[in-house]
Amino acid sequence: MAELTRSETEAVQAAVGISRKLAARVPRLILEARRVASTLIHGLHGRRRAGPGENFWQYRRFTSGEPAQNVDWRRSARDDHLYVREREWEASHTIWLWADRSPSMDFNSHLTEWSKLDRALVVSFALAEVLVQGGERVGIPEILRPTANRNIIEKMAQAIVHDAGNRPSVPPNFSPAAFSEVLLLSDFWSPISEFRHILGQLAASGARGHVVQVVDPAEESFPYAGRIEFIESEGLGSVTAGRAEAWRKDYQKLVADHRAALRAECEQFGWSFTVHHTDRGPTELLFAIHARMGASAHAPTISARHVPMLSGGGA
Repeated sequence: MAELTRSETEAVQAAVGISRKLAARVPRLILEARRVASTLIHGLHGRRRAGPGENFWQYRRFTSGEPAQNVDWRRSARDDHLYVREREWEASHTIWLWADRSPSMDFNSHLTEWSKLDRALVVSFALAEVLVQGGERVGIPEILRPTANRNIIEKMAQAIVHDAGNRPSVPPNFSPAAFSEVLLLSDFWSPISEFRHILGQLAASGARGHVVQVVDPAEESFPYAGRIEFIESEGLGSVTAGRAEAWRKDYQKLVADHRAALRAECEQFGWSFTVHHTDRGPTELLFAIHARMGASAHAPTISARHVPMLSGGGA
């Protein structure tokens, strides 16, 4: 077997270190996800509705003009009204959940206790729990086949911790089935051209999608002043500001322009777009995502700047 080069060895060691660091945090993330999921489950209704299927769902009043053979005479005999026995529509389908695990996601400022990565994973785990309990199948592109396993959170956590593949800033190029749904969670600071390319590929299959930009509050408010060194976490180097506060207005405009471009790309393909700040709780976001997943399908329509992830430190 050929020996690894020095750079390959260092890359393997770095990947192992990242996996161990994440594995140490997973128990806390699972507990938080279960807490959030239990809150959601109490506040949500299932996505069942009438349609073809084998399981009984509910009785409803007979409507004038319906065929008489639809009447359930045994149930109707117990009341002064006629009733129809409705079956539950077998609406189970696949939802793909992708949380960005690239280095830029492992950032949190002094404004919040949650890193973007931890929040993205908590949201993914909690939503998966709710969806599986509602009869849906959940998968992670390239590392977990769609499943309705009741231990979905543990399945997802194991798949993520043991994933030895690269951790790019954009989702993998996979082909979700038509009528399935895709949820993408990332800071999406990559160039718009990359986002446009992958979104177009995913939408081409006919899948519905939801994009959530997970951001640290410092990435928008730019609460830095004085001499600060800003370090790009994905290998693009660093830059030092003599008076960081003088950069604030221009930086915030870059962020606003980048976000507007993200939103425009999502609207073009009929995908939803949401911004989530890590200093806010995840419950409101999860309610919104779940509601959109149950809504009717949207009708798809068949020069960007890179905004760096910032970590401040005195120089």
